[in-house]
Amino acid sequence: MAGENIVSGGGGSTKPLIPLFSKRTDCIYTSCFCEENVWKLCQEVATKHGSELQHCYVAFISNPGRSVPLWRQRAGKDEDKIVIWDYHVILIYSPDERAVVYDLDSELPFPTHFWKYATETFRRDEALPTEWHRMFRLVTASDYLKHFASDRQHMKRKDGTWIKNPPDYSPICTPTCTDNLDSFIDMDPNQGLGTVMTLKQLFDRFYSRNNVTTNAAPPPQPQANSNDNLRKCTGVSSAIV
Repeated sequence: MAGENIVSGGGGSTKPLIPLFSKRTDCIYTSCFCEENVWKLCQEVATKHGSELQHCYVAFISNPGRSVPLWRQRAGKDEDKIVIWDYHVILIYSPDERAVVYDLDSELPFPTHFWKYATETFRRDEALPTEWHRMFRLVTASDYLKHFASDRQHMKRKDGTWIKNPPDYSPICTPTCTDNLDSFIDMDPNQGLGTVMTLKQLFDRFYSRNNVTTNAAPPPQPQANSNDNLRKCTGVSSAIV
């Protein structure tokens, strides 16, 4: 597995996690189509590691204002690599008490332990304006494969031209639906598939201090200059994930 040596951090087990993907560059990837990139990751797990699909989760990251800051993004600005997306999508693999994150748009290793990824990518909501607090729609990978559909219209301008070139394969659809992307981005907990969570709830779901070998540092707080950089990024990355 490329990147970190993903091994157990506790519970008396040192068995490495199954490497779901050989390396980042072997994965199907189209810039600005994170929802489809993750669908393709799920498809590969189902094909090559079918028994592990039950341990995989898709997390949509957004909020009611569709303005979410993420750090350590390859498309990010300045030293902290900050981007404000309207939404982003990642894959979480958690077969036991451990969890790792696969994010094809992150400059962090592929995969990265959940704690490291979350603290460096999300940091802390308390240090951000409320309109930038992140929310998460968590969906099982199997449900995502069965139900997700996108006609890619969100990436077209009014004149029909592409904002970013689409993948070279056909749009993902189901027998009964050609587009439901917005239902995954929407953070209304009473609508759509899966469970809508706060950042704290996501941490509680995938992180336990008892399973980390070293004392984990608290999440870094965005500094004043980081918030200034965030404000400069606002409005730049509409649907560009």
